[in-house]
Amino acid sequence: MATKKILSGGRYVSASLADKLISNLDESADKPLHESLSDREYEVMRMIANGVPLTEIGERLHVSVKTISSYRARIMEKMQMKSNADLTRYAMTNSLIN
Repeated sequence: MATKKILSGGRYVSASLADKLISNLDESADKPLHESLSDREYEVMRMIANGVPLTEIGERLHVSVKTISSYRARIMEKMQMKSNADLTRYAMTNSLIN
């Protein structure tokens, strides 16, 4: 069965892997969006939500503004947000900032 599916251009996932994937999805659905962030991404997200300019965030963390922009892009993707205002609203709603 797996061979036929793969040879016909499809993808094959074993039953045990499918169970694990579904289990991970269930766990992820219960977690707040910010829990998917790394510690550094979380730190950057909170500073952005507090209105700290990217250049200042870079200075505080001793990295380039380009690195901070990369963090911001990953944060936006992981949290499915489109703007800094969205991040700020989320952070305020979840009591992540004052």
